[in-house]
Amino acid sequence: MLDKTAKIYVAGHHGLVGSAIWNNLLGRGYTNLVGRSHKELDLLDAAAVKAFFDEEQPDAVVLAAAHVGGIMANLQYRADFIYQNLQIQQNVIGESFRHGVKKLLFLGSTCIYPREAPQPMKEEALLTSPLEYTNEPYAIAKIAGLKMCESFNLQYGTNYIAVMPTNLYGPNDNFHLENSHVLPAMIRKIHLSKCLNEGDWEAVRKDVGLRPVSMMRDGEKVVVDAGSGEEEILTVLAHYGITPETVTLWGTGTPLREFLWSEEMADASVHVLLNVDFKDTYAPGEKEVRNCHINVGTGKELTIREVAGKIKEEIGFNGELRWDASKPDGTMRKLTDVTKLHRLGWHHQVEIDEGVHRLYEWYLKGICINHQTV
Repeated sequence: MLDKTAKIYVAGHHGLVGSAIWNNLLGRGYTNLVGRSHKELDLLDAAAVKAFFDEEQPDAVVLAAAHVGGIMANLQYRADFIYQNLQIQQNVIGESFRHGVKKLLFLGSTCIYPREAPQPMKEEALLTSPLEYTNEPYAIAKIAGLKMCESFNLQYGTNYIAVMPTNLYGPNDNFHLENSHVLPAMIRKIHLSKCLNEGDWEAVRKDVGLRPVSMMRDGEKVVVDAGSGEEEILTVLAHYGITPETVTLWGTGTPLREFLWSEEMADASVHVLLNVDFKDTYAPGEKEVRNCHINVGTGKELTIREVAGKIKEEIGFNGELRWDASKPDGTMRKLTDVTKLHRLGWHHQVEIDEGVHRLYEWYLKGICINHQTV
């Protein structure tokens, strides 16, 4: 257990999970927290990361910073996803070792598992068959990260733990129409379509004013915001499948997904940081120690189509949901086996219906607050 005075560096403390971990630690009385924004510290810059560790000398590190995105981003920016994540991990884990950090928590993703992994996916399924093509570069980077933690522990006796969360959603989520994950993207699309359907242009302008939307047209980037004309806004939103009558979503809607509220991921992460040591992550007496990472999820799943239906009902959208089967579905099923997590003393509490309600409320509140301050 870390002392309440321990200095804990949370890398990525403004992100979806990092911000929730920061708040969870504060709520438990850990107030000696250190964070740096991307502008203050570029984790791709090895010299800057070394200088930061030289100055701060943290006792513990939470590596929640990563270059992330949805299917479209993973397909288009494959080099960015593998290079940037490997670089971040190399710099932060490497400097943690060189500076004698007592405890490190590395956050990965369940996309590390093979596309055809037996369901639900146990930790032992890692590296047993090919990965899903769409996010292979990102997955390889995360596998490298968890293997770095495992290898430092085995060679040097460090105490670095890797957790692999399922699909996350929650406060501070990314609602970018091109680069966000599936659930927040569906919330924003259906919200905007509802506003268009009801002729509520004030609400539409609030939304695009806070998060401008762009598209490429005739080789030029077109951006719409609160000051754009109605026709221009309609054209750009239609590019993303958003019209007054319909919302078009990627894929067939048939893939099964597991979703975990981000604040619960934070609670699980802090539980592991404070209560789990490397020796607790594998069976004693094993000749070959591997798969020491920990799945973090609910152990429950539903189809993307079912999630979309819950969002439609929550928002009160009366239009039609359509599915573009020409777009990729990604992995058809990704359910985690959370037996190890349960054995280590943590269970989820927030179910999907409550989570969708919470996230939509948070989204609406953010639009109203930011609109009032501009």
